[in-house]
Amino acid sequence: MTLPQSWFARDARGWTCAPPDGDAAAFHRRLPGYAATPLVEAPGLAAELGVGRLFVKDESARFDLRAFKFLGASWAGLRAVAARTGYAGPAALDGLRAHLRDRETAGDADLALVTATDGNHGRAVARTARLLGLPARVYLPKIAPAVVIDRICAEGARITVVDADYDGAVAAARSDADGAAGRVLIQDTAWPGYEEVPSWIVDGYETMFAEIDAQLAAAGVSALDLLSVQVGVGSLAQAAVAHYRSSALAASARPRLLSVEPDTAACVLRSLADGALVSVPTDATVMNGLNCGTPSSIAWPYLRDGLDAAIAVTDDEARAAIADLTSAGVAAGPSGAAGLAGLRAALTGADAATRRRDLGLHTGPGLHTGPGLDTDLGLHTGPGLDTGPGLDTGPGLDTGPGLDTDLGLDTGPGLDTDLGLGPGPGPDNGDGSPTVVVCICTEGPLADEH
Repeated sequence: MTLPQSWFARDARGWTCAPPDGDAAAFHRRLPGYAATPLVEAPGLAAELGVGRLFVKDESARFDLRAFKFLGASWAGLRAVAARTGYAGPAALDGLRAHLRDRETAGDADLALVTATDGNHGRAVARTARLLGLPARVYLPKIAPAVVIDRICAEGARITVVDADYDGAVAAARSDADGAAGRVLIQDTAWPGYEEVPSWIVDGYETMFAEIDAQLAAAGVSALDLLSVQVGVGSLAQAAVAHYRSSALAASARPRLLSVEPDTAACVLRSLADGALVSVPTDATVMNGLNCGTPSSIAWPYLRDGLDAAIAVTDDEARAAIADLTSAGVAAGPSGAAGLAGLRAALTGADAATRRRDLGLHTGPGLHTGPGLDTDLGLHTGPGLDTGPGLDTGPGLDTGPGLDTDLGLDTGPGLDTDLGLGPGPGPDNGDGSPTVVVCICTEGPLADEH
């Protein structure tokens, strides 16, 4: 597929929506094995990309499934099965399972969970079904890797591979669920008439963003400037928009939101450029989890009104991002690394100054505004002025190019050699505060599917 464009940008921070609730997060905290996934700071990558501080949300550590999808599948599975069976007890899988055992004893044992997937969502639905004591029926497109099939089979699911792409697999799952009264479709994309379950999946992803807020605060960050988030059908990006465009947030607390897609399946980028939801033909990509040709119908209004920018990346850029994340101590597959690939594509290379300006990032060559801060190559403006790279005219001999060990070394916002806040384009916001960027590693290696 040849893209008509690979970049879209505007400022959408003025749009707001109703704030998400915390019900899913409370449910997740009660699940066995729950722990907030790490938010890993990557100072080396921050310096390379010309930002103050860069953090990676590492979803490869989510439960033992190495992907974020269980957050949505477990919450939606609970809500959908509870609604189908009349369960009104506590929001907990063990309580619902006990309720289902009673139904089985009464002779009502025809329930099954049904879904379509490229991998991680299907595995998450199959795990949810197993925890509830239910069968799972999972449909996959013909391009699904063998390791994906094996992992879903290991959860006890019945697998059907269809001779079609992801959208074709969704159609097959939909037909299966419609064909039997006891089958419950747990799909992470929506269409007219099927919107409640996908909405619950999006609600489940809110847990991740609540964790990010708490972790940034613990790291001393008062405001996030830019979030990079992957897009397949758009459910995770919808959750990001719902969280960061909440009417409960002050305008100053709303970061720019950048969506990232494969250049072979950039349905959201194309829809934003066209101003309407459209489908695009897809082609093979190493970013299996993002290989989707149609945005979710419930995600689209949020993405249309709440995203600030969208970019498409190549397979080679995703592979390079895997190496970058490995160097930062984060294990990622291609889909998981796409968020960082999108950041690098947006903030570096040809026309980077324009894209940085579109994202509200400082575009000058490391210019800072406070006293004693670095104005270019280590030249200071306060006591201990530097006359050139590594040359100091007052107390505080310099230990390297522009790094002063006494009065000419600023260790606060604007110049910090430990956190990557050194010379380079745009490490601060023009007021001395460091630019803070988060990208999401949605999936680890060997779990890099939708």
